[in-house]
Amino acid sequence: MCGIIGIIGKTNDVATRLMEGLRRLEYRGYDSAGVATLVDSHIERCRAEGKLVNLDTKLRQAPLVGRTGIGHTRWATHGGPTETNAHPHATADVAVVHNGIIENYQDLKAELETEQCRFETETDSEIIVHLVTRHLRQGMPPVEATAAALRRLEGAFSLVLAFAGQHDLLIGARQGTPLTVGIGDGEMYLASDALALASLTKHVCYLDDGDWVVLRPDGADMFDRNGVTVDRPVRETALSGALIGKAGYRHYMHKEIFEQPQAIADTLSAHIHPSTGEIALPDLPFALTAAPRLTIVACGTASYAGLVAKFWLEHVARIPVEVDIASEFRYREAPLPDGGVAVFISQSGETLDTLEALRHCRRQGQHILSIVNVPESTIARESDAVLYTLAGPEIGVASTKAFTCQLATIAYLTLSIARAKGVLGAEDESRLTRALREVPGRVAEVLRHEAAVKRIAHDIADAQDVLYLGRGLTFPVALEGALKLKELSYIHAEGYAAGELKHGPIALIDEAVPVVVLLPSDRLFEKTLSNVQEVAARGGRVLLMADQRGITRLENKTHWALEMPAVDPFVAPILYSIPVQLLAYHVAVFKGTDVDQPRNLAKSVTVE
Repeated sequence: MCGIIGIIGKTNDVATRLMEGLRRLEYRGYDSAGVATLVDSHIERCRAEGKLVNLDTKLRQAPLVGRTGIGHTRWATHGGPTETNAHPHATADVAVVHNGIIENYQDLKAELETEQCRFETETDSEIIVHLVTRHLRQGMPPVEATAAALRRLEGAFSLVLAFAGQHDLLIGARQGTPLTVGIGDGEMYLASDALALASLTKHVCYLDDGDWVVLRPDGADMFDRNGVTVDRPVRETALSGALIGKAGYRHYMHKEIFEQPQAIADTLSAHIHPSTGEIALPDLPFALTAAPRLTIVACGTASYAGLVAKFWLEHVARIPVEVDIASEFRYREAPLPDGGVAVFISQSGETLDTLEALRHCRRQGQHILSIVNVPESTIARESDAVLYTLAGPEIGVASTKAFTCQLATIAYLTLSIARAKGVLGAEDESRLTRALREVPGRVAEVLRHEAAVKRIAHDIADAQDVLYLGRGLTFPVALEGALKLKELSYIHAEGYAAGELKHGPIALIDEAVPVVVLLPSDRLFEKTLSNVQEVAARGGRVLLMADQRGITRLENKTHWALEMPAVDPFVAPILYSIPVQLLAYHVAVFKGTDVDQPRNLAKSVTVE
């Protein structure tokens, strides 16, 4: 989603420092960018369409001075990705950078237009500077003018305001989307993501929902939504001050795909005793084994991790599970059981749909367990208990290592619940735990097939449509594979449960449609085999991802084959996620798309 940074500094190089912070936020996805600095008694801006390199070029041609400023990377919502619509927005008196959506901006705009207020952009964000300006021109000082404007805004947003001539002042506010205060030595900072501040300070403070803050060089005054002074704890962040590099890989996504053996190993090592191999239920403030039902809520790729979780938890741990898409969940107002546990899965821990679903479940009396990759995220802070995926920073917009680490965490959780409930025998527990511990090595084996995947990707890159098929535990992976191909290459792709093929999708099959089939040796092997036969009989070009057993059985029915390690079916979803990631990546490279920042997408979606 959009990225925000604000700095009250000591030296006149604030524009350079703002740009460094914005580079740290590039992974969130954006389509325009800009900075504003305070110069003498006025505000100077520089904005550009497209990537930060365009903004950097303009700043080199016409540098901005000043020690106080604000910066923004914008992902277009209201209004196209043009320079005019790029942030910061400004009047002669005030400038703003804003994340989120002002839901009542049309009513406010109509009100201000009756006062001959002129709007220059198509955005909802511009309404903020005009509201604040009106109050300033009525004689209010900046703090009171901001407070009055904030009371009029409806929606989910975070914002930072800079005021002409006020070099020692920035004001920030948070309602629904994150905002972090950074504390320096005679300097102060604001950002939508603590990563943007990692090179500036390790001391940060996270605003609670509804908070707003007045920053001056020597500190911050914080207020809740009612204007009451509050204190929020200062934390020492563990984020690295170094910019995250590609380590010789062409793209962040490529690097992150190859980091998965280590990331999964780190995640599992946090939960499985390295010498005994034993697992134990995490120390939770509620009885997870006594829950009448688990309600899993997530968005996008994380929701597919939730579908795998449903298979695992119901089959192995014998606990009822419902899986919901976060953007739809709370609007159903589904009844939730007394003593139920709601589980929220999110890479960033900031996805607004998921966060609002969490708050809905909190109001319904559910215990809250989250699975996140960012310990300092809002979802982590608002949960009763957290299981961390140790994937490390994931910069590519399309999730890879975060997804497989989510699966590894859920697999561990499944086994620990099953063990605690006494529904998993010692022999089965040993077998499944051993299979899980072997996953990092098996992932490394799959990655050694990259050259073969690349050759297949070259053939598939010209396709207009691609189907992905799986059954049981690989059905969610088929959904994820189709999503990855859509995200990265802009090829239309759909994932289906293979048994549903004959109920409609088989009408799409012809020689122009590649069909990716995920076929581990599991209890549904023979049934999936029959589905492949149906595709082949209609001229479909089959890409088979299977172990030697499947490849042997179908050697005359497939157009391409990728041999997978023979593994316990329990861990197949993790293993089979790897080749679909590689396939999507290499197809996208052949098509020349922006792999790390696909069009229209954002890493952390902080609007509903």
